[in-house]
Amino acid sequence: MKHAGEIALDQLEPLLARIRALPGLTEKKRGVFYRKSRAFLHFHEDPQGLFGDVRAADDKDFDRFNVTLGGDALIAAAQSRLKA
Repeated sequence: MKHAGEIALDQLEPLLARIRALPGLTEKKRGVFYRKSRAFLHFHEDPQGLFGDVRAADDKDFDRFNVTLGGDALIAAAQSRLKA
């Protein structure tokens, strides 16, 4: 699964705007967000659709969310993990 390109990120722009509003994140490059010095959230595209990976609660891995039709679950997970 490849990282999301510019066309895919264009489709995700409303979701990206919501993520940019979350406190404590820095967008290192378009669609790639860091919390402090660690990758926290990024996007992939494949024939199945668009996916967002959010740093897992265990802080070791990432959890994948399908964001093709919306990103509410991804936003909820990111907010929860930013509070931890």
